[in-house]
Amino acid sequence: MSRSDPTWRAANRAHWDELVALHLGPRGYDLTALRAGRRRLHAIEEAELPPVAGKRILHLQCHFGADSLTLAQRGAEVVGLDFSAPAIAAARGLAAELGLAERARFVEADLYNASKAVPQPHGFDLVFVTWGAICWLPDIKRWSEIAVAMLRPGGSLYLADAHPAAYVFDDAVRGADGMPGWFAPYFAPTPVVLDEARDYIDTEARLVNATTYTWVHPLGAIVSSLLAAGLRLDWLHEHDALPWRLFEIQVKHADRLWRWPDKPWLPLSFSLLGTRR
Repeated sequence: MSRSDPTWRAANRAHWDELVALHLGPRGYDLTALRAGRRRLHAIEEAELPPVAGKRILHLQCHFGADSLTLAQRGAEVVGLDFSAPAIAAARGLAAELGLAERARFVEADLYNASKAVPQPHGFDLVFVTWGAICWLPDIKRWSEIAVAMLRPGGSLYLADAHPAAYVFDDAVRGADGMPGWFAPYFAPTPVVLDEARDYIDTEARLVNATTYTWVHPLGAIVSSLLAAGLRLDWLHEHDALPWRLFEIQVKHADRLWRWPDKPWLPLSFSLLGTRR
């Protein structure tokens, strides 16, 4: 495998390429509200994200663009970036279908090439990164440098993702009480390599490209790398909920977030907002 397309990237790209058709299929994401112009983000973002009308937004790792198009429908000018060709093709098709092609533009590129793929001489007002994004990247320091550099001075970065403490556990080593057990060290620098044929949306599907490489980035490393890249931290929140079912024991609540069934044992997600100095 060449240096420009190492094993981890090729495997992850094949995995996400395959997911696009599933996520747009009959058991995938429900896009009814998006097509009706009234789709909402998850409850965590809805409670925290500042108004986006008139803002220039860069959505990193946008998948097939549902959130990008939601932000565009609210009056933002959005550029979505993803390394999956099928995902970007689907995003462009949705943008055209919804009449948002002039407001939402989609770029196929690796995250680490974002600054070249999306030239923006004046910078973006907001860089938006959410849910299952940074765990797919080995170098959180470089990610931070790129994300912050894409902002104009005074622009904001909004990040919401699974809490790294939750990634330490997995159902593969579940206890007799149904609680997930120890799985991946919090401070391990090596990737977590999985052969997981199940999809988190279409649970009936079985994936051909099942091998994935992910990394656990400690919360301190994430925040410190952003500060070093020139971000001022406005706030950091930890949550007892996730938008998807990470563990079988989790229970879905009225706000459509998944929580522990009895007590908030540990944080399941985090979010932060920072401003480029």
